Amino acid sequence: MSLRTAQRASLVDQVIDQLKEQITSNSWKMNTKIPTETVLAEQLGVGRNTVREAVRALTHAGLLECRQGDGTYVRATSELSGAMLRRLRAAEQLEILEVRRALEVEAARLAATRRTEADIAHIEAALANREQAWESGEPTAFVEADLAFHVAVVQATHNLVLIDLYEDFSAALRASITAAGTSLNSTYIPHDAIARAIAAGDAAAAERAGHACMEHILIALTEAQELTS
Repeated sequence: MSLRTAQRASLVDQVIDQLKEQITSNSWKMNTKIPTETVLAEQLGVGRNTVREAVRALTHAGLLECRQGDGTYVRATSELSGAMLRRLRAAEQLEILEVRRALEVEAARLAATRRTEADIAHIEAALANREQAWESGEPTAFVEADLAFHVAVVQATHNLVLIDLYEDFSAALRASITAAGTSLNSTYIPHDAIARAIAAGDAAAAERAGHACMEHILIALTEAQELTS
């Protein structure tokens, strides 16, 4: 997607809209650095002060993050996501996992009743990638693979509100998955029961499997917190 030269009226608002479009359309990926102020000013045909003000507004909204001496990065894909990230930064890890449990257990139940053959293939591929990532022993790869599995389950619900909400929640989930992995040490929590129940169209079994998975994480986290308190 190319940037358009801005018209003269409400320049800051126009620039905000165009920068936001780059973010929401995924032209600028999450956690990547956006072009410099000078480059954006040239592409948009506006002054650097206008770009600076637009970037400041999107930073305040939580979509961008300015890192001193490094640059500006995409932090969220929507105002809702930005607001959620700000709220979750102050949340306890246990609180985040409790919300995650509510979302994922319901997602597993809905996915079992609504999944397509393509969804089943996507979930099974994500499960295989998750197991490979665990075998690799690389924590970052495992966190991404684990989250990708849960995203595949959520997408199989075909509930657009739930999908968007989970996407907005995903940044906080990365942190909670990482923390949970640290708490669990070498314990592996199988997810194949979730995948099997969804493939079989068994909503009750999918709900039970999702709940058991999250309970395992929550219990391990609670025990780890008790040991360090």
